[in-house]
Amino acid sequence: MSDDPIAAFLFLAIAGLAFYLVIWFYILLPADMATKRGRSAFGWVLLSLLFSPVLACLLLLLLGADPNKRSKQ
Repeated sequence: MSDDPIAAFLFLAIAGLAFYLVIWFYILLPADMATKRGRSAFGWVLLSLLFSPVLACLLLLLLGADPNKRSKQ
């Protein structure tokens, strides 16, 4: 990397944004979707980390709300 401070700042800014997006995609999105559907956020984040966040989100969309949790509300 060069000694240019602007290039270093841009690199850090882009790396930070990429890190935030990865964290959002792998952890926050499946956890939020699971919580809204009355399902275990931990379990769905684990599924997302082991397999794919896209798979976890698609399964959450297909399964919908937990019928046991829905009847209690």
